[in-house]
Amino acid sequence: MAVREILEYPHPALREVAKPVTQVDDEIRRLVDDMAETMYDAPGVGLAAPQIGVGLRVFVIDIASEDEPSELYTFINPEIVATSGTQTWEEGCLSFPGVSEEIKRAEHVTVRALDRDGEPFELEAEGLLAVALQHENDHLNGVLMIDKLNALKKRMMGRKLAKKQRAEDAEA
Repeated sequence: MAVREILEYPHPALREVAKPVTQVDDEIRRLVDDMAETMYDAPGVGLAAPQIGVGLRVFVIDIASEDEPSELYTFINPEIVATSGTQTWEEGCLSFPGVSEEIKRAEHVTVRALDRDGEPFELEAEGLLAVALQHENDHLNGVLMIDKLNALKKRMMGRKLAKKQRAEDAEA
């Protein structure tokens, strides 16, 4: 297992639509292990393969808090097959470090995917897990949280990111 570099906005790879996994093999399982290690190291609750420069339809999620046992979910070739309700959640993203925004998403989702061993499963989710599923699935389609914002909030986020970049450049 290895911690991989997380790509940050506006890296062009974040805008590419990921390709389906054709076979779940040891290489894909190594990718999943690296993604989990990278997500925990960051730390975050989810990570999609495009965020580490791998254009495959894979993401991992673990929403357990620090005082709870880890519950890592692996999603290979996920499809959101049903949604209902709406909720607004303060979201962050490992590709937008230090930035969070309120995003409106479905309250309940049902997803079908393959697990780490290539076995199909279906999962119904609500709350933070539903938000994370939608957020990570968006990454597979080249959609980023900034795309969910109105024009004013997009400009404000752009300013936050530019300010952060200037501060980092000044430290270097």
